Amino acid sequence: MSLTYRILLKPEPEGGYTVNVPALPGCITYGETLEEAKVNAKEAIELYIESLKEHGEDIPTDADVLEYNLLLTA
Repeated sequence: MSLTYRILLKPEPEGGYTVNVPALPGCITYGETLEEAKVNAKEAIELYIESLKEHGEDIPTDADVLEYNLLLTA
């Protein structure tokens, strides 16, 4: 089974990137580079899903999520 997750990478002032996986509440990680952040995100997602399976919980996906950016002017 293949699953696809959207990740949000936020550059941090002190360097590196914080990664958030919106479909998996609390699934957050960090990497010093974009590549490390993506690798760490994949590992965090895999561990999160493993835990869900062990507890007999449903595995959420981004399949039914619509994404849109709104531009606001101040």
